[in-house]
Amino acid sequence: MRVAIIPARGGSKRIPRKNIKLFCGQPMLAYPIKAALNSGVVDKVVVSTDDTEIAAIARQYGAETPFMRKAKLADDFTGTTDVIRNAIKELQQLGWPLSSCACIYATTPLLDSERIAAAYRMLLSSKADYVFSAARFSFPIQRALLQNAEGVVPFDPASIMQRSQDLAETFHDAGQLYWATADTWLDTAKAVFGTGSRMLLLPAHLVQDIDTAEDWRRAELLYQLLQAPAQ
Repeated sequence: MRVAIIPARGGSKRIPRKNIKLFCGQPMLAYPIKAALNSGVVDKVVVSTDDTEIAAIARQYGAETPFMRKAKLADDFTGTTDVIRNAIKELQQLGWPLSSCACIYATTPLLDSERIAAAYRMLLSSKADYVFSAARFSFPIQRALLQNAEGVVPFDPASIMQRSQDLAETFHDAGQLYWATADTWLDTAKAVFGTGSRMLLLPAHLVQDIDTAEDWRRAELLYQLLQAPAQ
């Protein structure tokens, strides 16, 4: 069984109730649920939450909530991997025959079904430990600048004067999607960002962190542009 697990706790601080706040007319959580269900590679969507309202909305859009997340796993310090491992163990205890599991963040309205399926196919074809969504940095990070009490200093003095095309291309986690087998998720020796992982590269217009009101507005604008009919 292939399951998408969406972590969605109730205690968002920077944007209160972020996971179920209306985004372009629907609860934010509705978007990843529908994308996963429509991907053709996910049998069930499970939302891991400590919040009864979030659980009810998740079920309204087709997800399942066969367990409630314990409070100790819903604080500001628990990592996502721990939440996914807990969810897998809970589902296995309920008798779910899990094969592969995707972690999809709740605030991913720009993630579509096609990318979820493409990442799964990459997992199968590459035999990687993990496949996750990523994006290119738009500017060479080797030429980053720091500011201290004395003024501006290069982050990497050896690279600051080099041409962009002479520097290694760099990437970052898109913060959206992570596929692995259930066994891999439970194996603490295998890291998500390790040599056994592969990246599904996304274009910049499909990647947006949503941590502030400004982020939220930008994501809505991007979503609306993506939904507009092609001219």
